[in-house]
Amino acid sequence: MGSALHQITEIASWLFLIYGSVICTGYLFSAVFSLIEIRDYKRRNNFVDETAMLQSLNLPAISILAPAYNEGLNIVENVRSLLTINYPSFEIVIINDGSKDDSLNKLIEEYELEKRDVLHHSFIPTKTIRGIYKSRNKAFKSLTVVDKENGGKADALNTGINICKNSIICCIDVDCILEHDAMLKLIKPFLNNEKKVIASGGVIRVANSCVIEDGRIIEVKLPEKFIARVQVLEYFRAFLMGRMAWSRVDGLLLISGAFGMFDKPTVIEAGGYNTNTVGEDMELLVRMRRMMREKNVPYSVGFVPDPLCWTEVPQSWKVLHSQRNRWTRGTAETLWIHKKMLFNPKYKILGMLSTPFWFFFEWLAPLIEFSGILFFYFYCCLTRSTGSSF
Repeated sequence: MGSALHQITEIASWLFLIYGSVICTGYLFSAVFSLIEIRDYKRRNNFVDETAMLQSLNLPAISILAPAYNEGLNIVENVRSLLTINYPSFEIVIINDGSKDDSLNKLIEEYELEKRDVLHHSFIPTKTIRGIYKSRNKAFKSLTVVDKENGGKADALNTGINICKNSIICCIDVDCILEHDAMLKLIKPFLNNEKKVIASGGVIRVANSCVIEDGRIIEVKLPEKFIARVQVLEYFRAFLMGRMAWSRVDGLLLISGAFGMFDKPTVIEAGGYNTNTVGEDMELLVRMRRMMREKNVPYSVGFVPDPLCWTEVPQSWKVLHSQRNRWTRGTAETLWIHKKMLFNPKYKILGMLSTPFWFFFEWLAPLIEFSGILFFYFYCCLTRSTGSSF
């Protein structure tokens, strides 16, 4: 019995050691690749003035899609902030996803909206549209508000895709705060690229405790609560180290749902956002990349290491648990839907590196690490009780 227990303990120890070594090596390589990518980005853009791009007549028009559900408290200010972004040609489509508060009424009153008959396509099936509103005031001619039955964020974004008129879409959370030059920076990967760019994303920063005036970050401050401060470090690690490194090796699987830019025709061809998963942002990008790879069409996914968007993060354990539970389930659902890609050389970096890493070191990591803690605890207890180390 002692010999068998010794063998089991030794095997488990080696497995945990190997797992820990591999994940630490992965993080080390991520740090190196992200450093190289950030250095190259700074070299290419250090002396570029994005505001000069405002005078260009060749920049593609952008449709900004922002779903809103029960956002009546701040919806007017959030839309006003979006209307002031620096970009030559854009439209804003606010999708009221069956809000039960006064969100729609506030928008109608503040922006002088009236219901219009607007021609639109039904590329992607969605819940019923109850009305499309445009402003009587020419100052708000770029604003469109869609009122629809509640169907969730993915369904709301699909509705916006059907209604918007431009071939580049930017999907954001309506309560996010954008830098004044966010669109100018995020559009760059789409310009002068030899390959077809299907998506691009940027760094998202934590806005908790920052000084905000008129929809702009006036002063950056650390969050007052510890739980939010920890997430500042986490966001830095996830965006500047993780996603920059994956972008370097062309293995990026996630563009944040809070702020991402996509090629609309490719999104429509892929079928739009999946309404049957809670991780619709990750699943869409993986499906788009899988589709392009299966069609053997050269493409790329861009990532900008500048802080382009600011968002409030959870400040209570309950809300944080709910958010992380949703993220974990979204990751698991995406990996299950696209399990064909796992260790499949047909998908190159995506199949041989990206999906295995997400499976073993993003989704399974909490389970394996918790098991390691339990193993260490029981091993110490057994060693103490027997007076030996097996």
